[in-house]
Amino acid sequence: MKITPALTWTLEGDAVETVDARLMPLLHAIAASASLAAAVVECGISYRAAWGLLRDYERKLGAPLVLLERGRGANLAPCGEQLLGAEKAAARRLARLLPGLAAEIGPAPRHGERAPARGLRIAASHDLALAALANGLAAGAGLKLELSFMGSLHALKEFAEGRAELAGFHVPISGRPDWDRAEYLRGLRARRDRLIRFVDRDQGLMLPRRNPAHVKSLGDIAAAKLRFINRQRGSGTRLLIDQMLAHDAVDPASIVGYGNEEFTHRAVAATVAAGGADAGFGLRAAAAEHRLAFVPLVRERYFLAVRAKAVETAPVARLIRVLRSPAFAQIARRLAGYRADEAGSVVGLDAIAATGET
Repeated sequence: MKITPALTWTLEGDAVETVDARLMPLLHAIAASASLAAAVVECGISYRAAWGLLRDYERKLGAPLVLLERGRGANLAPCGEQLLGAEKAAARRLARLLPGLAAEIGPAPRHGERAPARGLRIAASHDLALAALANGLAAGAGLKLELSFMGSLHALKEFAEGRAELAGFHVPISGRPDWDRAEYLRGLRARRDRLIRFVDRDQGLMLPRRNPAHVKSLGDIAAAKLRFINRQRGSGTRLLIDQMLAHDAVDPASIVGYGNEEFTHRAVAATVAAGGADAGFGLRAAAAEHRLAFVPLVRERYFLAVRAKAVETAPVARLIRVLRSPAFAQIARRLAGYRADEAGSVVGLDAIAATGET
C-alpha cells in the first residue's frame, strides 16, 4: 500500500482557516462537466450543500467562483479559475516530488513490469461506466487514466490531432437501419486506428415518474409543448436527437427548450427530476438513478478509438485486461440498460457501420 501526501489549503486573514476539502473537487467537477447538477453527483454531495459551499467561499474570498447561466450550465468565474489554476500548479509541483516518496514507502513493481510514467489521456463522451472505471477500478489495476468528458466529435478531434491517446464515442446500432455515422469517421483512419469495444447501452426519453403526459416520442414532446432539456451541440447524444427529429419531420423550433443545453446524462436527469424540465433525452441508467420514467428509443455501442501501434503498449494492454475482467462486468451490470459482453475486444473501423446487435 502506498502512502502519499495531499494538498491542504488555508485561508489566512484575521485567523488561519483550513479550506473545506470538498471545494477543490467540486471546482474540478464543474470545470469538467460545465454543470453544477452533474458535479454534485460526481462529488457525492447534495445540490444544496454544493450551493452553500460555493456561496460561503464566495463571501470569504469576496468574488464569485462559479457563473450559472440558464440553459448553458455552469462555468468557473475568473476567481474560480485562478483558484483551480493555483491548485493544479501546486499539484504538479507535488507530483514531481511524489515518485521518490512513493517508491520509498510503497511496494516495488512486479518483476518485468513498470508502472506507467503518466496516465492514459482519454477524451470521451460522457458515460457512467467510464466514470466508474476511472474513479475506482483503474487504480486498483495499476492503471492511471486522465479522463476528460466532452462531446463525441470533440473527443475524436482531440484524438485525431494527438492531444488524447484514446477517444470515447458512441454510435447507434438499433432503432433504424439508416443512421448517419459519417461524422464519426472523419478523423479516423482505417490503417492507423483501431477500436476497443467498451459497452452497449440504452438511450431514450427521461420523464417524470409514471410518465404523466404519456410521452412516447420526441414528436409527443413537441405536440404537448412540454419543456425539454437538450444536450450540447457536438455531443453524440445531440446528433441522435437531431437525426430522430429530422427522420420524424419534427421542427426543432417546435420543441420548447430545444436551445437549453446540459453537458452530461446525469445533469439532464437531475434537471428533469428537479422539475426544471418536463422531458430530456439520455441514458436509461441516468434516469434510473433519479427514479425517472424512461422510454427507450435506441440501443448504441460505445467505442474507444486508439492508434493501432498503441494497442500492445503496456498502458493500453492493461486497460484492455481491465475491460475484460469480471470486476468491470460487474460495474456494467449495476447500470440499467448496460451490457459489456464484448468489452476489451479490439476491432477495425468497419465496426462503426454495424447495425445489428451482437
